[in-house]
Amino acid sequence: MTPRDGELLTAAFGYAGRGWPVFFLGRTKRPVQNCPACPTGAPGHDPAACECLTCHGFHAATLDPARIRAMHAAVPGGKLAIATGLRAGLAVADIDPRNGGAIDHALMPPTYAVSSGGRGWHLYYQHPGGARIPSRELAGHPGVDIKADGGYVVAPPSIHPDTRLPYRVIGGRSVVEMRRPLLDLARATTAAPAPSGPVSPVADGGRISSPPALLAALLAKVGEAPAGRRRTTLYGVARGVARLVSAGHLDRAEAVAILTDAGHAAGQSTRDTAAAIAGGFRAEGVRT
Repeated sequence: MTPRDGELLTAAFGYAGRGWPVFFLGRTKRPVQNCPACPTGAPGHDPAACECLTCHGFHAATLDPARIRAMHAAVPGGKLAIATGLRAGLAVADIDPRNGGAIDHALMPPTYAVSSGGRGWHLYYQHPGGARIPSRELAGHPGVDIKADGGYVVAPPSIHPDTRLPYRVIGGRSVVEMRRPLLDLARATTAAPAPSGPVSPVADGGRISSPPALLAALLAKVGEAPAGRRRTTLYGVARGVARLVSAGHLDRAEAVAILTDAGHAAGQSTRDTAAAIAGGFRAEGVRT
């Protein structure tokens, strides 16, 4: 074990001690590929209940020291990550200046903060409980994502794969509550207007002009669909999301998790949701 590996493992135990479930990503900040026995979206297979060590991305996150140690050994050179949302009691504002993100001091009070390896910031807030907070771009704030239910953040002392800069805690503050205006924006369902006609993920001569806005518009269609059309709508939305994955705008495991949440929120069973997602991805040539 290298000194860096030892630091990651020590940090993982520390986060778990705070009640923050942890798991390990691959070398490129993406979840480890599922084992052959655990294809994401397989009918009847529940990622959240899967006992495999590293499958299904953030669903593998754990507080168990033995599993943390085994997971760390199974993913040498990986990045440490924290699963956000209700299970961790966390909602994190992920601010990326490269995409225009900036700290809005009127919305975002000082709190436990991390300097990200991508030269941005992660601001950790207490998840208020109750209704879920989806992981997506913050309404009206380009370059700012909320990582909460169905999401995760890379955690210190991981090293960013591109910049080679470490993620590090700054300021030494405690995790504070979200201010009401930030919570309202995070839970807003109108982050992007859903178009009246069919949604195409391709714009501007073949380029996706705003992946977060497109994703929000696609997901809105699932909730808006009449009861008898929700599975069919989810299948069509899954095809659009699969194209985002193909274009490199969205991680595959995160896409499946987001679609699964949307299906469950629309009253679809786990089996029907998984089948619709798998079918949509398969139609676009994307492996689930």
